[in-house]
Formats: sequence, C-alpha cells, structure tokens
Amino acid sequence: MRMVFGLVLIVGVALAGFAAFMAKNRFDQYQAKVAAQEKLLKSNVPLEAVFTVKRQIAYGETLTKEDVQIIAWPNNAIPEGAFQEGEVLFPPTGELRTVLRVMEKDEAVMISKVTEPGEDAGVSSRLAKGMRAFALRVDVSSGVSGFLRPGDHVDVYWTGNSQGREVTKLIDTRLKLIAVDQTADGDRSAPTIARTVTVAASPSEVGALAQAQSTGRLSLSLVGAGDDTEVAGVEVDQNQLLGIREEAAVVEKAARVCTIKTRKGAEVIEMPIACTN
Repeated sequence: MRMVFGLVLIVGVALAGFAAFMAKNRFDQYQAKVAAQEKLLKSNVPLEAVFTVKRQIAYGETLTKEDVQIIAWPNNAIPEGAFQEGEVLFPPTGELRTVLRVMEKDEAVMISKVTEPGEDAGVSSRLAKGMRAFALRVDVSSGVSGFLRPGDHVDVYWTGNSQGREVTKLIDTRLKLIAVDQTADGDRSAPTIARTVTVAASPSEVGALAQAQSTGRLSLSLVGAGDDTEVAGVEVDQNQLLGIREEAAVVEKAARVCTIKTRKGAEVIEMPIACTN
C-alpha cells in the first residue's frame, strides 16, 4: 500500500512539474510575442496622405478627381513634389491640370508631372521663368540620327567661315530640348528623324543661336543622362583636324644702301655713303 502511495506521489509530482514547465514555456512564448509586437510598434514609421493615380495616365490627358486616390505613405519616403492636399491638386477655381509625363497605376502625383491648373501640355508649360523657346533646324546627321527626345540636353556646335577659314566651334552647352518637331512628349522611345527641335534658352542665348543659324551650319551633340561635366571652349579648323602646322612666313627687310655718284672724266664712280633719312 505504501509502495502504491509512493508511486502515485511520484507520478503526481512529475505531472505537476511537467505542467509547471509547460506553463512557463507558454508564458515565455507569450512574453516573446508581446516584446516582438512592442518592437514592431516602435519601429513603425508615421504615415501621411499622398495622392496617387488609379490607372495609367498618358501624356496630354486631363487629370480629374476620378483619376486619383489617397494612399497612406511613409512620411520618410514621400517623393519630392508629391501632392498631399486636395485643394492644391484641384484648386477651388475648378481648373484642371494636364499630365506631362506618363504615370503608372498607384504612382504618386508629383508637380513635375503635371501642368499648372488650366494649362495644356504645350511647350509653354515646359519653360522656366526667364527662358524662351527657340527652334533649330536639324536633319538626320545634325540631329543625332533621330534619337533626340524632349527632356534631353544637347551641346550646340557651329560650322562656318571665320577670318577666311572654315571652323567648327562650340557655342552653347547643355541646352534642354522641350520639343522635337511638333511633340513635347518625353516618353516616346522610337527614333524620329526630326526637321526641327525646340530648345529652352535665355534671351542672350537665343540671339547667339539665331546669328549662328543664319551664318553657318548647326550640329547637336547629345549629353549623357546625369553628365554634369563642364566643357571648355572648343574650336577646330581644317589644319588642326589634319594636323597641319602653320609656319609664319619670315620676311627679311632688305638693308637700305645710299650712294653718291661722281664723274671723273668719262668715268662715273658710285660710292656708298651713310643714309641720312
């Protein structure tokens, strides 16, 4: 009987210990989950409202209230220029904005991708304050084989006659293209052989380009995306191109000789004397 009692006691103690162990294990798991949740809550970034588009919107389309939605966006990752207030994106005047660049579904609406209220997507909307639009005539060779598109930057070279010699000279750098032929859509990717390109330039640059275009031939050189290298003055003529060195002609001035003639009988004698003037 005592043996049975002892066995029951041992089993009871073992079960109690196992139950305590399981309870502690469950409690530790609960504590770990609570700690993980607290850590997650502490690491959460505050969210702010940002306007995004509900569908893909192409260049030239009018942006309406039905095209946008409000999304909670982490405030440390909001794109620069994104619209966060409805009164700013859609002013009380009722004037709508036009899309300047293709926007994909759920993309944030940014000020760089839409016009001012009431404006269309024409060239004037691409001009910064104080800048003017100026058209340059190009062909397949001077227009970089049709690979130019709005938004690109180009260097402009002039080729013409200067002081009796044919020269090519860099006259302007990093001019921004705002239109190619009749389109200002910067999202097209297919090459187009353009006849004119329109650049944004200051009034003084416009004057220089107009003079250069009327007195010689203009060629464009495409600047790489993100290239901010400063280009020094470039001027090349035919001799430099072919490696011909010009040697200055040396003209020696003949020494002046003054003489006096005297007659001795029938003989005339010419004698050198010092020149007086």
